[in-house]
Amino acid sequence: MSENGWLLTGIAFGGFFLAVPIFLGFLRFLGFYAVVQERTCQVYVLFGKVVTVIEEPGLHFLWLKMGLKAPVVRWIGKLYVVDMRLDQTYMRSQPVNSEEGAPMGIGIWYEMYISDPLAFLFKNTDPRGSLRANVSNATVRCLSNMKLGEMLQTRHLMSETVRNEVSPKSHEWGYRLGSVYIRKVHFRDAGMIAQIEEKVVNRLRQVTSAIRQEGQNQVSLISSAAEREAAVDFAKAAALRPEIVGAALRRIGQDAEVSEALFEVLENQALVASGARLTLVPPGQAVLPALLAARAAPASGPAPAGRPVPAPGRFPVPTQP
Repeated sequence: MSENGWLLTGIAFGGFFLAVPIFLGFLRFLGFYAVVQERTCQVYVLFGKVVTVIEEPGLHFLWLKMGLKAPVVRWIGKLYVVDMRLDQTYMRSQPVNSEEGAPMGIGIWYEMYISDPLAFLFKNTDPRGSLRANVSNATVRCLSNMKLGEMLQTRHLMSETVRNEVSPKSHEWGYRLGSVYIRKVHFRDAGMIAQIEEKVVNRLRQVTSAIRQEGQNQVSLISSAAEREAAVDFAKAAALRPEIVGAALRRIGQDAEVSEALFEVLENQALVASGARLTLVPPGQAVLPALLAARAAPASGPAPAGRPVPAPGRFPVPTQP
């Protein structure tokens, strides 16, 4: 294909892409067809009367629905495009009073959508504001004079109560209420909030002190029980010691040699533990112990009467320094 052929082909395609939208726009201006978007509704009004209402999304031929009125509606009539999508609103701190007289605030969140386009357009000049006022009045009317405990705990039940109260009335204006949820319940009086905080803090302190005292009591009980058991075990051990020692001595006393050796060892231990100076006399020396005793007599005085003098060579003789 020559260059002129390619140029003509490009011009033809460009003209086609420009001409088709212009042609479709002209047909739409004449009212030949209309395109309805998803979740929207088109209401055609001519001379104050509703000609037709199109709610189904897609391509619609107005000549088939309105006949010769189709181009006239586009020229001298009026077209309303109503948004049918789900909408939501949150109202903060709606004033209510509990049964005890406490000033409370209710935060309510709700959904709404247009259920009747004609009622929405022509029965109420401000259906959104009317629905808001209706929800507010229903909240105050249904939730006032409730017990404070129920108001703070049963938000699901309160939400259902408000929804059942509002829905029938809102539908008259073309608005239908969807989900309703009480998101927040709070006190509106700052002084009451401070008093409640103070009571909560004091209660926490009391609970903490009670828990600490209970722990100390439990520790004291455990310690007392342990000390009592230990005292019982020590008493049993102290009672068993004389019995064990007596049984051992009784067995030792049955053998004279063992008994004599034991008491000799005990006497030697007592002498060593006394800290006195010891003089060892070899066996067979009868005069040396007498001389040593005579030498120590002036310093220590006469020996007490009745105390036996050990035989030479059997026990070590203590002397004074």
